[in-house]
Amino acid sequence: MIAGAAGAQGTQPFSHRVHLALKLECTSCHEAALTSTRLEDNLLPQQEVCLQCHKTPAMNLPPATPLITKLARFNHQLHLKLGNTAPVIAAAIDRKAYLSPPAAGLRAELNTRNACQACHRSLEVSDKPGPSALPQMADCLVCHNQISPPDSCEFCHAKGASLQPANHTSDFLDTHTTGKLGLDKTTCAVCHGRHFRCLGCH
Repeated sequence: MIAGAAGAQGTQPFSHRVHLALKLECTSCHEAALTSTRLEDNLLPQQEVCLQCHKTPAMNLPPATPLITKLARFNHQLHLKLGNTAPVIAAAIDRKAYLSPPAAGLRAELNTRNACQACHRSLEVSDKPGPSALPQMADCLVCHNQISPPDSCEFCHAKGASLQPANHTSDFLDTHTTGKLGLDKTTCAVCHGRHFRCLGCH
């Protein structure tokens, strides 16, 4: 039994930090991830899982709602069968092939043996679930690296999904080459690849 767990957290946000400190496996709670082949699958633990340690549910779990994401499909089962991909992502950063400027501390976080935390990072310090724990597109592109926009976008993203950054306004085609926008061109690679040419869009 977890100390103080008898309903004490009924209105508190869920803390991955507290639960990971108990040396729990991710799939102890998110067992459905082992067999999930669809993005729409509900991977939140059922209250029966919580009750294995808590006298009463530690959280009032909301009903399953559609995941808000720009992806069209994702297969957890397939990716978990690959094992721990953290060393692969780390190697891409080391050889400067990672297609976004790595976030501070990212390289150190990839020194993990937890296959889930290869993509779902910072959970050991997280006291509230949020989008920061979701994989970044540059993570995916380490392996899924055939980039030919706009055709390749629909391999993973829904057709017609709003993927353009906010600075891609209607006059972007005219202004992005002037130098006046102060663009950080290192951020372009995550959508366009490192070897894109003007004729790739025009």
